[in-house]
Amino acid sequence: MFARSLADNAELRPLEPWQAAEFAEHADRVRQDIDYYIPWARTVVDEASAREFLQAYALKQANDQGRIYGIWLDGVLQGGTVFRTFNAAMGVCEAGVWLAAEARGRGLITTAVRHMIDWALVTRGMHRVEWLCDPRNTASAAVAERLGMTCEGVLRQAFVLDGDRRDVQVWSLLADDHRPNGHQTPQ
Repeated sequence: MFARSLADNAELRPLEPWQAAEFAEHADRVRQDIDYYIPWARTVVDEASAREFLQAYALKQANDQGRIYGIWLDGVLQGGTVFRTFNAAMGVCEAGVWLAAEARGRGLITTAVRHMIDWALVTRGMHRVEWLCDPRNTASAAVAERLGMTCEGVLRQAFVLDGDRRDVQVWSLLADDHRPNGHQTPQ
């Protein structure tokens, strides 16, 4: 078990199946803050569905295809980060995030994803970290920009959520463009 400090009272830790009850409670608490952009906010509705979701990420991690981390603020799960996809053979991964409204504006997401990017590009030798978001999610795009990512364009109507076709803005950071911050997220 590890914990990576994000601020005096905030830390990044793995989010695992044994924490399903805590994750289910968190999902209920933040659902209204995140459900417009985060698909699992509609499907994680109880402890069983939380365990299934977290188990899927445990399997992804075991297969070196993804990872999930929680962000705890004052000991309360407030958000998290994921490598939604992680393809070591191709050297490409996608980072994603969510955060409760009351925890925003503290730089927690930016700091957490910097740890993830450093680990992916430096420790794991990945070549490209992607960030995908709805162009209307200006807060998400602002994080990508703060991380030094390049906006590559928009995939028109490339994502469906609740029957609504949405555009996807594509951001990336290449290993050649990365300046490590000395932050590395342990495996």
